Amino acid sequence: MDFFLFERFISIPVLIVLYNIGALLCPLLMWYCVRWMMRRFSLPEQVYLRGKTLAWKVLPRREKVKVSTLFVAAFLLAELFWRMLFEYLIAFMQMHDALV
Repeated sequence: MDFFLFERFISIPVLIVLYNIGALLCPLLMWYCVRWMMRRFSLPEQVYLRGKTLAWKVLPRREKVKVSTLFVAAFLLAELFWRMLFEYLIAFMQMHDALV
């Protein structure tokens, strides 16, 4: 009953499991949602395909590498933010346990 009244916090191992699930599933779910939207609405898919074809034809190799590197960096920063969020939550749980 204490769990449902929020008098007991969920434990740190539960947060670690949720972190791992989120770190693996969030990118996959975002990719799936984008693909679903592109299939459901034809305009974004057409714009994406034409833009991709044009951009990869026009851009020199050096610029393609920059764009790819930017994408990878953005992905890694999102994963880092996810990790920091859960580290903060775990630290909060530890502080709460130490004070109580």
